[in-house]
Amino acid sequence: MNNSKIHNYLFAAGGTGGHIFPALSIAEELKNMDKNCDFLFVGTKNKMEAKLIPQHGYKFTTIWISGISRKLDIKNLLVPLKLLVSLIQSFVTIIKFKPSVVIGTGGYVCAPVLIVASLLNIKTVIHESNSYPGLVTRLLSGKVDKVFTAFDVTKQWLKNVSKVEKVGNPTRKALVGVSKKTGLEFFGLAEFKKTLLIIGGSLGSTSINNAILNSLEVFLKSNLQIIWQTGEKDFERIKIEVERIVPELRKFLWYGKFIEQMQYAYAAADLVICRAGATTIAEITLLGKPAILVPYPYATSDHQRINARALQNAEAAIMIEDDQLIQEIEKTVLNLIQDTDRLKLMSEKSLKLSNPNAAEAIAKKIMELIS
Repeated sequence: MNNSKIHNYLFAAGGTGGHIFPALSIAEELKNMDKNCDFLFVGTKNKMEAKLIPQHGYKFTTIWISGISRKLDIKNLLVPLKLLVSLIQSFVTIIKFKPSVVIGTGGYVCAPVLIVASLLNIKTVIHESNSYPGLVTRLLSGKVDKVFTAFDVTKQWLKNVSKVEKVGNPTRKALVGVSKKTGLEFFGLAEFKKTLLIIGGSLGSTSINNAILNSLEVFLKSNLQIIWQTGEKDFERIKIEVERIVPELRKFLWYGKFIEQMQYAYAAADLVICRAGATTIAEITLLGKPAILVPYPYATSDHQRINARALQNAEAAIMIEDDQLIQEIEKTVLNLIQDTDRLKLMSEKSLKLSNPNAAEAIAKKIMELIS
């Protein structure tokens, strides 16, 4: 469909950082390898991609689509209409942009774009970051030209396994190479304290936030300083609680709805508390960050617990169940953060689990597919 020498790369990615950041990582590698190319990202207007994608310098367009709620919700009645509209919007976008390939990185926003592209005989690729593939990946794995996975086990749930290839999870190159001193300066924190980084996923985590609130003053009084990504929904509640803490302690706390420049947060951190989503796991292993992992208990097929257990078995992390956070987080953090030898060992073990060249490998294979 694209007869010019310019390669047009169309990405469908949205909803959470776990879908968006792998797409950005692949796009970055394609841009480095292919000097004669153009990019367009498709997402939804009300999710984080609408802000993040343009911030990274890429063109962005929207379609009207949403996921199906697992609860009884009247909004589910709109899903068939949204799918029809989004298919038409995807068709118009593809006809105008004339992509050489369409790349989906998970989530409902990928479905209509990949369906239309495959019907028009345009090359299509899915990257699946989780051990248990999402619904879109499972449904379309037999239709697309290539499926890249991060885990060997993923293949058993996919159609036409000859198209499936394990490559790992793409990570952002911008995360690498920032010194700890630079990271601490970015957040206005001290060099003489151990730093705890709390990230409950790109959208935040209420259970992690509640556990941290419960122990916040204890942490700050224990010679710790904190960088805390709260997520949007809990920010105002946390702000009220934080303002009750004396200024002498509060100056060792940075908190915000979302950390856009995560390279500084990771660089500053001695220990990370986070969920166990695939992208987060890829990032902390890339950087060798010791972690306390709290699997999201409602993740599809419990894949976050599988991820967390793998790191715990490798001595790269400690896993705490979501319903045990309040009881366990304080003593776990205080015991671990002062154990320099164990933190060093966890860091070494974590680095061994990383796959730093995944984005580059995927980009090369995409270029081979369209050449």
